[in-house]
Amino acid sequence: MTNDPRRLVLVASNRGPVSFSFAEDGSLITRRGGGGMVSGMMSGLAAIAADVEILWLCTALSDADREAARRGDRVAGGPGDAPVRMLEIPPDMLDGAYNGIANSVLWFVHHLLFDTPNQPRFGAGFRRDWSRYMAYNVAFADALAQECRAGTRVLIQDYHLALAPRLLRERHPRARIAHFEHTPWAPPDYYRLLPDDVAVAILDGMLGADHAGFLAGRWAGAFLDCCQAVLGARVSRGAGGSGQVRYRGRTTEVGVHPLGVDGTALRARGRETDVEAHAVALAAIAKGRQLIVRVDRTELSKNIVRGLAAYRELLLTHPAWLGRVMHLAFAYPSRSELAEYRDYTAHVHRLAGEINAEFGTRDWEPLVLEVRDDYARSLAACRIADVLLVNPLRDGMNLVAEEGPILSERGCALVLSREAGAAALIGDEALVVNPYDVTATAEALHAALCMPAAERRRRAGAIAARASGRAPRRWLTEQLDALG
Repeated sequence: MTNDPRRLVLVASNRGPVSFSFAEDGSLITRRGGGGMVSGMMSGLAAIAADVEILWLCTALSDADREAARRGDRVAGGPGDAPVRMLEIPPDMLDGAYNGIANSVLWFVHHLLFDTPNQPRFGAGFRRDWSRYMAYNVAFADALAQECRAGTRVLIQDYHLALAPRLLRERHPRARIAHFEHTPWAPPDYYRLLPDDVAVAILDGMLGADHAGFLAGRWAGAFLDCCQAVLGARVSRGAGGSGQVRYRGRTTEVGVHPLGVDGTALRARGRETDVEAHAVALAAIAKGRQLIVRVDRTELSKNIVRGLAAYRELLLTHPAWLGRVMHLAFAYPSRSELAEYRDYTAHVHRLAGEINAEFGTRDWEPLVLEVRDDYARSLAACRIADVLLVNPLRDGMNLVAEEGPILSERGCALVLSREAGAAALIGDEALVVNPYDVTATAEALHAALCMPAAERRRRAGAIAARASGRAPRRWLTEQLDALG
């Protein structure tokens, strides 16, 4: 470990940069961790790995992860082969913290997803899970404190670990702590759906950090609003949603750090053999038709059902597109342990089948729905897309909106929800829609399909330039610089 505490960067997150599975002979197979948070952190840290020493703390999520953790205090797999420390969290604690609170409560609050006549209901089961969420955050704070020294910079990621900054501050007052929220943040009236003590604890936990970061000014502004309305904290506001919160004798800086894409690396990956093979296969399926592409997890906030409904309305209201367009909808499984997600996935499948039954012909399948996760095929679809549909109900950033135009070979038109964080960075070059308005989305798809090729190329190029200008190295360096 380095003798210079400022050179050491600790990262803490629920999901880590590496995961394990068992081979048939019982040996461990290593895979890169998935998800936008991991991808952004890996790319950003890799760019600065020569200048800092990195240790990444995460949860051992599977039996294979736990076995890898038992075989050694550290495993390889961080950026630049930096070490990773996997925490063995008891299964009941992990389930309560991850499924019971993080994914079933905090995710729903920040994405405004609750069916409020029926949910949420905060009873005894919630209190049991909340105690496990607190214990989970204590486990991370204890582990971070073991690794910290005065001046060590600590980057705590996301809503799973909202309490950890305050807990670490209590254990190591001289650590330099940042918390970054990769989701949106709810406005005060919705945030107050949470029980009062929980609403206070989440904000207080995050304000244990020296710096709290968000992907868009809207989300940072909503956080400041909540600190003022819920805690009675003294709040000052700066440009673009940034500001300061004075609470319990400390000041936390609040910053806005949009996350972009390393365009050079992404284009290089998009030219590799496996992507090329998928691009050829998908083009053969399309048979020269224009392609509308979406790439998402089957996540409630991604709004896949309304996207499919908009495509159906496009075919109904603009029948000239019958037989001349195809929709490639890649909807990868997500959180299947939760009943709401299983029901939503079933709805996606039903609607896709109805569209093909209603409009399909012997030589034209209007919709191709794919649920098997395949990164190379997703890149290939973006490469050959004419139109990219990104219509979340609410999204922290949504990197697909940036990646698609970067990968596009001919220049694709982007239909983008105004509720995606990416809209603040690239929205004026997209066709921006209200994600709840199916008719407006259908009309935007029509406008995108009709857009002249030169205009598509111009818009895609402008989006690519802005996204590349906010590459992960800049995103991460801004946060580290904020810690001094």
